[in-house]
Amino acid sequence: MSAETAPSTTPAERDARALHTDGHPISPAEIAIGVIIGRTSEFFDFFVYAIASVLVFPKLVFPHLDPLEGTLWSFAIFSLAFLARPVGTFIFSWIDRTYGRGAKLTIALFLLGGSTAAIAFVPSYHSAGIGAALLLALFRMGQGVALGGSWDGLASLLAVNAPEGKRGWYAMIPQLGAPLGLIVASLLFMFLIAALPAEDFLDWGWRYPFFVAFAINVVALFARLRIVVTPEYAELFEDRELEPATITDTVRSEWRIIAMGAFAPLASFAMFHMVTVFPLSWVFLFTEETPIRFLMIEAIAAVVGVLSIIASGYLADRIGRRTLLGGTAAAIAAFSGFAPQLLAAGEAGEAAFMILGFLILGLSFGQSSGALSSNFSPRHRYTGSSLTSDLAWLFGAGFAPMVALWLSSEFGLLAAGGYLLSGAIGTLVALWLNRELARTID
Repeated sequence: MSAETAPSTTPAERDARALHTDGHPISPAEIAIGVIIGRTSEFFDFFVYAIASVLVFPKLVFPHLDPLEGTLWSFAIFSLAFLARPVGTFIFSWIDRTYGRGAKLTIALFLLGGSTAAIAFVPSYHSAGIGAALLLALFRMGQGVALGGSWDGLASLLAVNAPEGKRGWYAMIPQLGAPLGLIVASLLFMFLIAALPAEDFLDWGWRYPFFVAFAINVVALFARLRIVVTPEYAELFEDRELEPATITDTVRSEWRIIAMGAFAPLASFAMFHMVTVFPLSWVFLFTEETPIRFLMIEAIAAVVGVLSIIASGYLADRIGRRTLLGGTAAAIAAFSGFAPQLLAAGEAGEAAFMILGFLILGLSFGQSSGALSSNFSPRHRYTGSSLTSDLAWLFGAGFAPMVALWLSSEFGLLAAGGYLLSGAIGTLVALWLNRELARTID
């Protein structure tokens, strides 16, 4: 069905609109709140799985391997969600065009919540053998497909409606979900580890965060539907500002912007995993430090990340987003030179690594996504932004924990710093090669 003949609403969507619309227009502040809630729920899912990939799955699913091998295999399964995201975008773009965005979002978020809750029932290797790993991989791919379909266009709506001189400020709002999700996930795991004996935590305690993730997804669904089904959103949709075009048409028409959007944030996304998932695995495997203390450090550093993301919006509107992206890529390159020494310098060094890392990450990550939304033609903005996000996470972050851990275990922490440096170089090269497009994001 073509975009011109696709229904703008479905009966389910009209019912949702009647339920959620109370007669007043949706303000930019309400859109921002919906975006933050949605992104926080997605990143909470992300970090719950990431933390379990280090603390739980190597012992639960791969106990027949040594701890390092088990963690590397756990990270390999972790990567499957990023491979599955573009597939989800393809499937759910058809659902969007055929049945409406309300139906798409509802199905995607229940698939995400269902896949996340199903992980809580994954059996151990001792009871299911290799079947435990296969089930974990299946549910992880379910999460990835769902994330590909959970794109609601609200971040693009913020970007295209940002007041003059405030584009950087509005661009950073969706990014707040990452540190907020990490804070909640870290504190929840920290509480469970502290409250339960190790045997009980590995037996059943680790499963509770996945149930919590399902509940948060339900809340996020209603918060997002509250905006997505409004007449104002529908009007933008019908004016082709947020129209779901086909993937093939979008790639054929907008491939250059999609490519730049995928590679420009490499530094930020590589840094993202270097200060979240990777250091937890390194500390857990190669030091005597307890997970509780490091999870607390992560939560505190994430608070710094929140403040830094907010500061990125202020700076981007004053010095330009391209300048900030280039400057933070250079800062990440410099950080890669001494970060390994910090992480290997004991408890004080670990804390310095995390806090300084989140400070730089926030400035970079706050402007790393959605920078090119306004560069898409109106017809392709909705689908193009979704596809760009999928590819950026795949190339920049999907394999980062596994590669960084393998490099550091084989060649030392300096090699992990080299991996981070490659991401920074990728961003700087992408911005340099794309001068004409880069001028339009200032």
